[in-house]
Amino acid sequence: MTRENLAEVLEEIALLLELKNENPFKIRAYRQGAETVRNYDGEIVELAKNNQLTGIKGIGEALRDKLHELASTGKLEFHEKLRSEFPSGIFELFDVQGLGPKKVKALYEALAISSIADLKAACEAGKIAGLPGFGDKTQTKILEGIALRATFADTFLLGSITPLVEEITSLLRLHPEISRVSAAGSFRRAKETVHDLDFLVATRSPAFVCEDFTKLPQVDSIIVCGDTKASVRLKNGLQCDLRAVSNAQFPFALQYFTGSKDHNVAIRSLALKQGLSLNEYGFTGETAANFEVNEEADIYRALGLDFIPPELRENRGEIEAAAEHTLPKLVELTQLRGTFHNHTTASDGHDTLEAMADEAIDLGLQYLGIADHSKASFQANGLDEQRLLAQIDAIALLNAGYEKFRLFAGSEVDIHKDGTLDFDDAILAKLDYCVASVHASFTLSEDDMTRRICRAMENEHVTMLGHVTGRLLLKREPYAVNHAMIIDCAAETRTIIELNCGPQRLDMDWRWWKRARDKGVLCSINPDAHSTMGLHHIALGVRLARKGSLRKQDVLNTKTLSEIETFLKKPKDKR
Repeated sequence: MTRENLAEVLEEIALLLELKNENPFKIRAYRQGAETVRNYDGEIVELAKNNQLTGIKGIGEALRDKLHELASTGKLEFHEKLRSEFPSGIFELFDVQGLGPKKVKALYEALAISSIADLKAACEAGKIAGLPGFGDKTQTKILEGIALRATFADTFLLGSITPLVEEITSLLRLHPEISRVSAAGSFRRAKETVHDLDFLVATRSPAFVCEDFTKLPQVDSIIVCGDTKASVRLKNGLQCDLRAVSNAQFPFALQYFTGSKDHNVAIRSLALKQGLSLNEYGFTGETAANFEVNEEADIYRALGLDFIPPELRENRGEIEAAAEHTLPKLVELTQLRGTFHNHTTASDGHDTLEAMADEAIDLGLQYLGIADHSKASFQANGLDEQRLLAQIDAIALLNAGYEKFRLFAGSEVDIHKDGTLDFDDAILAKLDYCVASVHASFTLSEDDMTRRICRAMENEHVTMLGHVTGRLLLKREPYAVNHAMIIDCAAETRTIIELNCGPQRLDMDWRWWKRARDKGVLCSINPDAHSTMGLHHIALGVRLARKGSLRKQDVLNTKTLSEIETFLKKPKDKR
């Protein structure tokens, strides 16, 4: 039983309860419990097994007992009983964009649809369009969602697999025959999605270590197990490879298996020009003996380069910058002082204003921006003017009790189809800041969508632009926008662009941040947190900010509390 197993069971219970129309507070408790399990710093599985979860925020008495049963016996009677009420394939349906618990339940009850295959057949036969609440348009969108799901069948979100990678890395570090261990590949480079996992270890007993790797609790099946390499299929379907090398080979193997392919080709070409041959095992050539390599940095140094952080290794100018000693000093997680764009129970968040503030303080943050939805987002219980003003007062009351921490009153204001905002200027002027976001009318042309967003940024009260393309990775394609024009408009209007670090968004895409940085556009690393555990996604945001070549000075929320207070009080054109 692993941390991820515990969390997955709790999430599945939440889905099953939704299908049964259970109390939404009960459903929310299970989802929050899953997030707590994933993000808890301690050995949550051992604590659950020993029934020592008392006092952990987000885990009440009922959850505590269920986690104890699950961790100590490997199963949960309550979960199995719920599961027996539905076909196992029904969980596939939740992966299709636009299908929530109500629609899945309707499909199951009306047409006995309990798998993707059933759903596709029913759509192609035209049966879905005739159901109440569906129609031709919904049927077409479901077929598009099924096709999109098939495209991403073997792809996983960086954020969703991070806890799993940390678990496996921790287990490998405990192995007595392993001296060094690291994740490699696209995960180490912080690609937003990954197709497989690569681990590298230094050991004197490679065959023994490879065999033990295939016995890890996360493993579902063995693909191959050799003397220096093992490949397995994990229980979540992800392929995971282990390569075992000597301690001397480790730096070379780590550099090679981290990639990217294009980066490695360029590095090997550079080595050849210097009379060296470089592969995953070491340097060869007439001058190879001149270089002592103990770490990756020594490889780059031998080639006349500064060390290139893994996140930058995509052959997008990083090698030239390393040769010219102009690589950026990338932002670090420890440099973040606060964050913006967070939701509470006032709209569609799972936790109260007070709970969100407490979690931010526990994370060592100096400030937290609250930006619940505006009234146009009725599906998210968006706030109208009266409720927003009441929240501003509640925030002011809480702030009176803080000494070295502050809540900032904001709003995630919908950008209407014509580029106007969901609140008028008189209301926006009462806020500390405003996040403007698109939540509807996604099918506009690129030109119309770009004009829409630019018009919103021209408003003097719009502090930052939220999730630029509206994408949901592996689930919903981004709407069409001209990134270059958006960035140029942000620079001209002094509007901040957020890096929405919700695992399914990671939007604006990392490939555009260098342009934004060079144009003087500030980034705000925002978790778009809908719960206390969602605040922890700022760590994922920092990884993507680094991949986008961002430095401390490029990120708004590295400013101290006093600096951010001064910044937000200034008119946009003076910032």
